[in-house]
Amino acid sequence: MPSRRPPFEPPGPDAAVFVISVAAELSGLHPQTLRTYERMGLITPGRTGGGGRRYSPRDIELLREIAELTSSGIGIEGVRRILDLQNRVAALAARNEELVNELAATREALRQALTPRRTDAAGNKLPVLRRPEPGQSVVVWRRNR
Repeated sequence: MPSRRPPFEPPGPDAAVFVISVAAELSGLHPQTLRTYERMGLITPGRTGGGGRRYSPRDIELLREIAELTSSGIGIEGVRRILDLQNRVAALAARNEELVNELAATREALRQALTPRRTDAAGNKLPVLRRPEPGQSVVVWRRNR
């Protein structure tokens, strides 16, 4: 009976799998250009234990973008600035999403806190019971009469 192999899962966009010659071919650039861009800090490929460069699919896309910008007449310093601004925009968008989620959670907590509480037959206000999250304690307060 044939042995069953686990299903093949392609590497993710950040997996550094391409050697410099393959990365150069995929990006349409010369290997020396890739080394130059690395020295300039435009790209940071992964490294093997022996020091060989390994490029990820995301690195290839970045190299293509750099090539497109330079071929349209933008200098390397302009490319550096554009890439920096793109990174800042992405970071700000991620932070904005975090803040929007935090605001929604705060609004929901406020809405629950302002929801009128039920009363029992004697007119006493009953607390709103919520299920505690793991690791939280429940404290019950009673008024002395």
